[in-house]
Amino acid sequence: MDQRCYYEVLGIERRATSGQITEAYRRLAIQFHPDKNQGDEEASNKFKEAARAFEVLSDDSLRGRYDRFGHAGLQGGGGSGGQHEFNDISDIFEAFGDLFGGGMFGGGGRGARAQKGRDVFCEVSLTLLEASRGESKTIHFRRHEECGTCHGSGAKAGTSPQTCDYCAGQGQVLQSSGIFRLQTTCPACRGAGKTIRDKCSDCRGHGLTEVAVERKVTIPPGVDNDVRVRLGGEGEPGASGGPPGDCYCVIEILEHPFLTRDGHELHCEVPLTFSQCALGTTLDAPTLDGAKPLQIPKGTQPGDIIRVRGLGMPDVRGRGVGDLHVHIHVEVPKKLSTRAEELFRELAEEEQAEVSPKRSSFLTRLAEYFNPEQNAATAESHTTDDT
Repeated sequence: MDQRCYYEVLGIERRATSGQITEAYRRLAIQFHPDKNQGDEEASNKFKEAARAFEVLSDDSLRGRYDRFGHAGLQGGGGSGGQHEFNDISDIFEAFGDLFGGGMFGGGGRGARAQKGRDVFCEVSLTLLEASRGESKTIHFRRHEECGTCHGSGAKAGTSPQTCDYCAGQGQVLQSSGIFRLQTTCPACRGAGKTIRDKCSDCRGHGLTEVAVERKVTIPPGVDNDVRVRLGGEGEPGASGGPPGDCYCVIEILEHPFLTRDGHELHCEVPLTFSQCALGTTLDAPTLDGAKPLQIPKGTQPGDIIRVRGLGMPDVRGRGVGDLHVHIHVEVPKKLSTRAEELFRELAEEEQAEVSPKRSSFLTRLAEYFNPEQNAATAESHTTDDT
């Protein structure tokens, strides 16, 4: 299969700067990274293709050879022909280290470089009250650990890994073409220097088996949705002696029947009758600690918000506590008793007798808008009278 132009792979022009090359690769690496596209072979191939393009175009020497001779200028005299398989960004840097004899990492270019293990994730569900106070939770997740049968060697019982024939146990192969020499990771043993001929039946030569893990995690007060709490060193084991990854607990806050959250602030809606708003009252309002009495002042209007300080959510960094905002909702009865209807009619008559300035202004403007001819006639009559 013909290889695509590396500039086309990264979506850049031939005169692109090193910064533009890096930015283009970073964008593609994030989009097609194997961790985000597990099981997607096409995405994996695009990730490797972008990584190879970046490896060549970010190096002035390789880029110069590629610009002059194309893909043929990158072919080596043996091994894998200069082609690499990249699983993550650390593989890219390892390849760069190989180009300069390992000087970037001080590893001499021999053997597989230690890499940190991958992180694992689990979800932790909390009620709003638990999130406000902090909580200790038991979590369950799965990760890989050293195989108990082969003790991590990957070899069948009674056997052991053998020296790699391809690289003679060096973990590296040297490719040369004319005056150019390129040192790369051995494709047969992936830099380990050893291969497994008889694989362990339990781990199939991987040296690791998947296990279920149970741990306790302390959730700090004030956490919100999608906050991640880290358990250091509880992730996947590292490669070639590298440190293990971490476990991240992703927080999910369950819905509260009365309270909604906005950062550190809490909100609730309280239904009131017309008479309660007009005359004022004391009622129980929902809070994280249960119902608490709330004073409703006379003349409270629909849509008013009563702020109660210190009854919100705590800041996860310990920077104080938010407030509770009580939203007033006026309920209009759909059915009235005979006595209630009489009282409302009396009130309506009273309101008509004593119209407030605001309502009077509204009624006047309403009449002017819908009866312009009558208003014009009234104005003309007033002018005639004045004359």
